[in-house]
Amino acid sequence: MTTISDLMTREVSVVQLSDALQTAARRLRDLNIGALPVCDGETVVGMVTDRDIAVRGVAAGLDPAEALVSDVMTDEVHACAPSDRVEAALQQMGDAQVRRLLVLDADRRIAGIVSLGDLATRQSVPTDRALREISEPGPAA
Repeated sequence: MTTISDLMTREVSVVQLSDALQTAARRLRDLNIGALPVCDGETVVGMVTDRDIAVRGVAAGLDPAEALVSDVMTDEVHACAPSDRVEAALQQMGDAQVRRLLVLDADRRIAGIVSLGDLATRQSVPTDRALREISEPGPAA
């Protein structure tokens, strides 16, 4: 049985609530990724994506050097455990319409992150259903 711990990315960079959007955008660029967990100290409080920065920040007229990650982040955190089965993670991604899940340990600390791409390329469970559900049109931001 394949579990999330078999497929997750273990090295996870984070940003803090009080970081500037520009700091988050640079980290996304430098790491060539699309999302970062947002922490208040060591506690995970949300996620910020490149799209959040562009649409909720820049398009809304916020100054990336002055506006904070907390101004544009999503405060809902979708997570799974390292021991979860891949099928359960795919189901959760589809239900929540997200492409990434944080992987939290028993103490609710970040153990890793797993993306739909990780699941599609590193294991043999079909991801087409989850992708269809994730890609369903949602409300405008």
